[in-house]
Amino acid sequence: MRFLQKNKLDKLILVISDIHLGAGAYVNGQRNFLEDFHYDKELVDFLKFYSSGDYEKTEVELIINGDLFDLLAVPFVEFFDDEFWSEEAALAKLKMIIEAHPEVMKGFSDFIELESKKITFIIGNHDGEISMSELQDYLLGQFPIDRRERFDILKDVSGEYMPYKGVLLQHGHEYEIPHQFDKIESVVKDADGRKYFIPPWGSYFVTRVLNKFKEERGYINAVRPIKKAMINGLIYDTFFTFRFIMANIFYFTMVRFIQFFFQGNKVSDMIKNSLQELDLFNDFEELTKETFEKREDIFCLIVGHTHEPVYRSFINGNIFINTGTWTDMYHMDWARSKSGSELTYAQISIKNGEEKPEIGLNIWEGNNELPFREFS
Repeated sequence: MRFLQKNKLDKLILVISDIHLGAGAYVNGQRNFLEDFHYDKELVDFLKFYSSGDYEKTEVELIINGDLFDLLAVPFVEFFDDEFWSEEAALAKLKMIIEAHPEVMKGFSDFIELESKKITFIIGNHDGEISMSELQDYLLGQFPIDRRERFDILKDVSGEYMPYKGVLLQHGHEYEIPHQFDKIESVVKDADGRKYFIPPWGSYFVTRVLNKFKEERGYINAVRPIKKAMINGLIYDTFFTFRFIMANIFYFTMVRFIQFFFQGNKVSDMIKNSLQELDLFNDFEELTKETFEKREDIFCLIVGHTHEPVYRSFINGNIFINTGTWTDMYHMDWARSKSGSELTYAQISIKNGEEKPEIGLNIWEGNNELPFREFS
């Protein structure tokens, strides 16, 4: 991909995911420990690069494969419990995020100023509330009228998008029961006609458990592998890690086992369902192999969600890509022992006269004029 001859391109497709725009580093003068995105300038540079110079006249589609916004991590809003999931609350959270990242929103707008450029936004589990029409209208309202048709919010209930024959995109939360939701069925109205988003229990876990501990240890959701993080945490940060593990066990028990019991389910069904939900601790690549087995019409599967950048090319020609994240991650494996960011994205290069596109996973290392960035 590095020495690609741009003049041979018929179309370029870029895939990023898990940007997690939050409410900003500071909210009402207070430090916001839930903000995970600190690469506004880098993302703007990325957008400029692929919409100018050699790419100015090239047809480019940018696909944001889920979790562009992190509506689960917006603090200091005056909505609690069920009201946190109301349309009014969701809209207030989205407004806070957009106001906190004006450069990024302008970058998106400038990108789709050219008719040859398009953005496709796939809703993820952290911005599931954008399934509500008022939020979609507000988001599209950030762009001039003549550009809005080039910012497409994917409406497909399955969350699947195929930008090229044989290339399938999903955010990835669809593979984990705790994060699954239906874009249509999850939006309901109460007796007064007010809209609410019914989140999966995984979203409740993030807002009610994970965010509380993240305020103490901002890296708690960014360390991989999870098992090694917990083992090391018990050794070096015993009390905090013990509290975190017990909170996870207690919450899972309350939400799943007790709920199933009161619903009149059999114990065997309760255990079976709970074990299925714990699949989120399994190898994500193993879970996706079933997709290739069931779908003979695809040769490339691109996901996000787990924040782990992965590129796998199989002997039969199939390709699996996880586009990773644009937030900081911390790895405890020897092979990937590092902290910080890898701003990864998939690149699908469709060339004139060639049956299959070139597909790779890149790391954005573009120019950045800003001499510093915030310590996070």
